[in-house]
Amino acid sequence: MSAQPATARSYSAVPAQPLRKGGVRIADVVKVYGTSEAGILAVDHCTFDVPPGEITVVVGPSGCGKTTLLNAIAGFHSISSGNIYLDDELLCGPRKLKAQPGPDRIVVFQNGALFPWKTNIENVTFGPIMQGLLSRAEAYEKARDMMADAGLRGIEHNYPGEMSSGVRRRVEIVRALMNDPKILLLDEPYRALDSLTKSVMHEALLEVFYKNRVTIFFITHDLEEAIFLGHRVVIMTTRPCRPKKILDIDIPHPRDYSVLTTKRFREFMDETAAAVHEEALKAFAAGEKER
Repeated sequence: MSAQPATARSYSAVPAQPLRKGGVRIADVVKVYGTSEAGILAVDHCTFDVPPGEITVVVGPSGCGKTTLLNAIAGFHSISSGNIYLDDELLCGPRKLKAQPGPDRIVVFQNGALFPWKTNIENVTFGPIMQGLLSRAEAYEKARDMMADAGLRGIEHNYPGEMSSGVRRRVEIVRALMNDPKILLLDEPYRALDSLTKSVMHEALLEVFYKNRVTIFFITHDLEEAIFLGHRVVIMTTRPCRPKKILDIDIPHPRDYSVLTTKRFREFMDETAAAVHEEALKAFAAGEKER
């Protein structure tokens, strides 16, 4: 299987709107923390595409630079050189090293960020109401519909602390989608969940994806998660970060957990595990701790 980025493909099996927004191009990006003389090279001439309307999953050893790339797309961190584009518009480059954060790029972090003193529907509608994009009545109507689509009907007026961690994750994703972003940036959102809850959340995320067809940039250490969710999996080298191998996951969508027992899924697992293990050994030899 080729290690070079492939062109975006159409997944006609997915019953969704043909939205073609949210494509990201990471072009020859370098990130150095600190000074050029005594700094840490985190990302080294990294180039790959995040096709619009698909799920791109990034895996690699801990500390290799995956989150650095996500933060650069979001506008949280600057880059040292190279370019990042969103739908062919420059986010950051030589004359603009840090992207401007915006509602077109929404981040869902692994630790969660719901307001505990607000109900679930108040959390979901907070952004559009505060930005003046929707009236309270419009926001609540949209939120109820989206929460129902995500399997969250009946818990609108509960508080996050009354919900399981899996339900809180789902509420956060609905809150992100309320802003109609071009791309969702998910930084290990299910890392703290047990395996059973995680499997339910995977299928729930795919259901949300099929209904909205928003581009998703997903970071994980879980290889099974990466292959089950992703249209493509980008395997990163140990620091400094660059693509080692890019796999187009040609298992048809829509997917459910029956695909985990297929021969093709196991082939992808074996190939991904071998590549990641090779980089993990390099990280360990260099003094990085594998997580």
